[in-house]
Amino acid sequence: MTPETYIDRFAIIFYNLGWIVISIILSFYTLERKERFITRFHKFVMQYFIFTLAYFAVFAFREVELDARRQLIILTVIFFLLAIFRWTFFRVRKWYRKNGGNYVNVVVIGCGRNFNKVRKIFHRSDYGYRYLGYFHHFETEAKDYLGNFDTCFDFIIKNKVDEIYCLVSELSDCEVKKLIHFADNNFKKLKLIPDNKGIYTRSMYAELFETLPVLNIRSSALELNYARFGKRVFDTVFSLLVIIFIMSWLMPLVYIAMRLESKGPLFFKQLRHGYNQQSFYCYKFRSMRINEDANAKMCTKGDCRVTRVGRFLRKTSLDEFPQFFNVLKGDMSVVGPRPHMEAHTMEYSKSVNKYLVRHYAKPGITGLAQIKGYRGEIKKKSDIINRTRLDIFYLEKWCPILDFKIIYQTVYNCFRGEENAY
Repeated sequence: MTPETYIDRFAIIFYNLGWIVISIILSFYTLERKERFITRFHKFVMQYFIFTLAYFAVFAFREVELDARRQLIILTVIFFLLAIFRWTFFRVRKWYRKNGGNYVNVVVIGCGRNFNKVRKIFHRSDYGYRYLGYFHHFETEAKDYLGNFDTCFDFIIKNKVDEIYCLVSELSDCEVKKLIHFADNNFKKLKLIPDNKGIYTRSMYAELFETLPVLNIRSSALELNYARFGKRVFDTVFSLLVIIFIMSWLMPLVYIAMRLESKGPLFFKQLRHGYNQQSFYCYKFRSMRINEDANAKMCTKGDCRVTRVGRFLRKTSLDEFPQFFNVLKGDMSVVGPRPHMEAHTMEYSKSVNKYLVRHYAKPGITGLAQIKGYRGEIKKKSDIINRTRLDIFYLEKWCPILDFKIIYQTVYNCFRGEENAY
């Protein structure tokens, strides 16, 4: 057996065992009934990222020549093949369930505040639920009404119900205990739905404090460790590349152009609120003449404070490039809610609902609100309301793909030109 053959066989065994061990640790193949391709895509990215580290570990511990280009192609092909396989699996499962396979029979006990939302979920064919109806103390003429609480036990047995969903606010403590006793002794899954007083957010989830369930109404994927680490690594690498390959020659050119027109420093720094409302100095290329209103008044269309060079910088968004130093320092991210002046943060926090929620993430050089047209001057109140709404949406729905889409659209908009860039 030649050394090359041994290494190849060793690598194949190592990679397969590595993938299995990582998937067990991360519970990668534990699929929830309601899981779809996009809802837990971050779990797939995490699995692949750790596998990539294991992949290169072979080259670290074996004397094997590393062909970076070849390995990058291999890893890219593996990623897309795995993504296609996972997408195909969910599509096939969805088709299978729509045709009557992989289903569970469910009933609901109670008809409270959350009933319609639960029923709506059960009616989704791709989840594989067969909703049989509900039981309630008060008789109604609804088609899915099955009877009162006392009649539910016989129905569940006769119709082979698999899962029972109970709205606990509708039942007494004695009835809930009776239902638990019945489910345990008849091999039925019982799931209790708490009353959250009609409060709903996209980011709400339940967490356990020992045995006490607690509803967290404000969470973000950005709080996950892999998101923090991955986003920080990306920010560091991306900002270094911009600083080395663009800022290194852009700064001297901008400085010379500025000195030909007006006196003043190359950079303009301004205190702005960032992550957790902490203040930091945000850097930009100076685009205005020195003035007393720089830290209180936004730039408006036709603003006389803007120099000719500054107008070009603002129009092309080149004035924002020094913020890559902020990204490298860790004060900002490449993508995130845009930071505002301290004075404006204080103003909007009092007049715009949920404005301060956007400070749960690091501010960004660009963001979802900016590519949707809500950048620059706030002309009317709806501008800052929509900007805040999109920033909160970004926090709640963040994923790496969303960041890449925002970066691509930002670059595209810079070349195309934007109406609010002045």
